[in-house]
Amino acid sequence: MTDGPFVQEFETVDVQSLLSVLLTEALPRVLTITLLIGFGVGLANLAVGYGLVDVIARVGRYLTEPANLPDEVGAAVLTNMLSVTAGYGMLAEFRESGLLDDRATLIAIVINTFFGFLKHSITYYGPVLVPILGVQTGLLYVGVRAGISLAISVIGLLAGAILLRGYEYDSSAVEPETPDDEKRTHRETLRHAGVKTAEQLRSIVPRLAVVYSLVFVALEYTDQLLAGFAAVGIEEPAAIVDPVASLVGLPAAAVPVIIVSLVDPTMGAVTVAPMIGDVLTPAQAVLALLVGSLFSLTVGTVKRSIPFQYGIWGSAFGTKVIIVNTGLKAVFIIAAILVFLVV
Repeated sequence: MTDGPFVQEFETVDVQSLLSVLLTEALPRVLTITLLIGFGVGLANLAVGYGLVDVIARVGRYLTEPANLPDEVGAAVLTNMLSVTAGYGMLAEFRESGLLDDRATLIAIVINTFFGFLKHSITYYGPVLVPILGVQTGLLYVGVRAGISLAISVIGLLAGAILLRGYEYDSSAVEPETPDDEKRTHRETLRHAGVKTAEQLRSIVPRLAVVYSLVFVALEYTDQLLAGFAAVGIEEPAAIVDPVASLVGLPAAAVPVIIVSLVDPTMGAVTVAPMIGDVLTPAQAVLALLVGSLFSLTVGTVKRSIPFQYGIWGSAFGTKVIIVNTGLKAVFIIAAILVFLVV
């Protein structure tokens, strides 16, 4: 009796392949994120040590004041435009120090959305997607994504204005512990910031390593499971995507674009680019990418959001962050799709 397709697929998963996944997928991701979080936390500690938080926060005060957030959060918002991970690291430091509670931290994270998009627009959307899609379709898609991110940040501002009204923050939680008449030397300030950063990383990095390892190992088995389905002729993604594409008025040619976008947004853009003008209009191409991004929220949550958020915040608060972030993205992507259907 021969083994079935599922058994045959799972037989290919062995210790060597799992070690390869851990070393080539999980470890580089953990090291990269650790460096970026260390940069953000270290920057926060240095800003506190040198009294720069107030200076930087003045620029972001226009955002923090309407949302009833402390001025220090403005520094994290601006850092987001340099590195989203570093911005999260600063917020983690402010929460750990007691400056922010869970509600205020969640609202700060939501407000950060648009500023994280600005960073990605410089490093990804502009130099990568626009050349692939062409100027007209590329700018249309980037504009839609910008509108989605801006809408989410506005929701954060409104939530802060309502839910954080009357909040009082203890800014002394992030002030240097040394009295004014006993100011630290530059070396002492750097050493103190380094020690605090190391302490924070000691609590974050083990969680990052464990969760990322579990997720990538699980994804390795998931790939085998999907291959098993394909071996018996069950193309699950297409079976789900095809009715949705029809529902929003997309031709059958858009289905592969949506499926590829589910796994890799860049490859989705590469797939749709040759179709623009002949098979799909620019608006249909953007709509296909939006539908693909809606489906890919699940994949992105498993591969990126869960390990990243759990690593920084722990499972309890990390789950809240994931639900809020993913929920808002889904709502506004659907809203953007509906706008395309109406116009």
